[in-house]
Amino acid sequence: MKIRPLERNDLPFIHQLDNHKMTMALWFEEPYESIDELTSLYDKHIHDNTERRFVIDLDGEFAGVIELVEIDYIHRTTEIQIIVRKAYQGQGLAKKAIRKGLDYAFNMLNMHKVYLYVDVDNQVGIHIYEGAGFVKEGVMRQQFYANGVYHDSLFMGIFKDEVISELI
Repeated sequence: MKIRPLERNDLPFIHQLDNHKMTMALWFEEPYESIDELTSLYDKHIHDNTERRFVIDLDGEFAGVIELVEIDYIHRTTEIQIIVRKAYQGQGLAKKAIRKGLDYAFNMLNMHKVYLYVDVDNQVGIHIYEGAGFVKEGVMRQQFYANGVYHDSLFMGIFKDEVISELI
């Protein structure tokens, strides 16, 4: 498994992910996006220094995405986000991809802290993030609206000096 930069020819896979209701509910986003809108966003953000988007590549197959967004070069913080396609879940790819994302954030971008938001009911995600060393910092009450209801969200973070060396 490796991560590589998101390319234009990956957009059909992103389009499938972005239009999957349950996947987008976990990302607290609306499950609707046209391929034209996605292509326009790709073109708009291709040179944006506040984000890095990577494909989780498993033997040449598009297994998911991992993203560093809201990159702040003054405070040296960034948010990490991940989606593993359903067909590739349960293989440990999320854990490996998170490690590679942390390595990139801390050792390439010189970030001080990486953070994320996760639904308090997403026990699988919480387990993966805690296994990577993320610490629960707080609960954001009714932070996101998905599937017709408001959801509480955990705010989790990790500092460079907290990363276990064998993780990256």
